Amino acid sequence: MKVADAMSRGVITIAPERSMTDAAHMMLKFEISGLPVVDSRGKLVGIVTEGDFLRRAEFGDDDRERWIKYVTDVGPLAEEYTRSHGRKVSEVMTRNVVTVTEDTSIAQVARLMEHHRINRVPVVSNGAPIGMVSRSNLLHAFIVLSKPANSTPVSDATIREQIGAELAKQAWMAPSTVNVLVSDGVVGLEGTVLNPRQRMAVRVAAENVPGVKEVRDCLILSKAS
Repeated sequence: MKVADAMSRGVITIAPERSMTDAAHMMLKFEISGLPVVDSRGKLVGIVTEGDFLRRAEFGDDDRERWIKYVTDVGPLAEEYTRSHGRKVSEVMTRNVVTVTEDTSIAQVARLMEHHRINRVPVVSNGAPIGMVSRSNLLHAFIVLSKPANSTPVSDATIREQIGAELAKQAWMAPSTVNVLVSDGVVGLEGTVLNPRQRMAVRVAAENVPGVKEVRDCLILSKAS
């Protein structure tokens, strides 16, 4: 699935010269958690989010004074002051924005969100925002991509073969430690595993094979574990 299939279109933006109060009002009015910032040409120049309001000076003093005197690099301190006291969006916004295009895969978006610890990613075309992909969009994509129950009969031999092939591909699975038995779509797992996490992974691998009706876990934890 591509970003074009999951993103929210008609993105709401804000200009860099607008105030942070305006940004807060817009987020509440439109029930959104982030605003792409665009210049007079409509090009993306930053993003301001709910997270930018968490350490605002308006909320009062915090305990940062305790460690500030130990910091020798004044650059980060000055930047922190600007972000907590700045009135304009341009003074607070994040400038190096992580973006994607309509052709980016949903899998890549998920990795970007996880790596950068962000909740939303602007979708751009020729430098201008045309939509947003949020974590809620990913939830909708997950539902669509979830495999429906398989209604086509699958032989026990095929099920056993596919489970064995899946386990053989996994680095966490030692060969010949698990025996897979299949009878009328019911899978029996026998043998030994090193720890509970490996046990759960084996079970999940079996559950995801088409045609499996039930998984009966008879695996034994190795004494060495």
